Amino acid sequence: MNQADIDAALQAAFSECEVAGVPLTNVQQQILLQVAEVLSQHLDATPANLPSLNPLDDLTTDQRQALLEYVAAFEQNDTWKAQLLNDWLQGRDSGPVQFIRDRYGPQWLEQIQPIHLAAYTDSAALRVKIGDYLEVSNSLWEWVPSSASSHQEWFPCKVVRFFEETDTERSFSNCTVRLGNGLEYDINGMYDWNRPNWRWPQK
Repeated sequence: MNQADIDAALQAAFSECEVAGVPLTNVQQQILLQVAEVLSQHLDATPANLPSLNPLDDLTTDQRQALLEYVAAFEQNDTWKAQLLNDWLQGRDSGPVQFIRDRYGPQWLEQIQPIHLAAYTDSAALRVKIGDYLEVSNSLWEWVPSSASSHQEWFPCKVVRFFEETDTERSFSNCTVRLGNGLEYDINGMYDWNRPNWRWPQK
């Protein structure tokens, strides 16, 4: 799309705003046109044959799965990178993601943003299967204040069943896990509202 196409699209949008009874002022229109011009220049200066901008594309399937599982094990997904960097600074082995330090390094790591992880989050790499081992939080069956993380406990379990449910707007995944004492517990909306309440086993 060239600058003329962008300008035409914006002029059409301005007209629609006017018809809808919410016309933009001349100043607002000029600001949008200037922003569009800057974006157009940036796009024109970007080679069309650049490689993928997602650093996770550089990884093998096994490496990517190891990294995604590592990230998923953190209750606050923005702390995983700091933990990994701390391991490196203190000379600790990072287990299944040690390959990032050995092969890619901190500059590669710093490129990874939440949007890059999200591109793979819904892939099979993070999907739980029957027979997988997980850890579940006691916050699934009892109230744990968010400010009292010391009251949160994690219990090992095994996935023994999957089932889907559908409400009026969407479907969601559920699973049944079996705890070490033989009791079974359903995790409803396991990829939605209950995602913070289970994790992959901690090494």
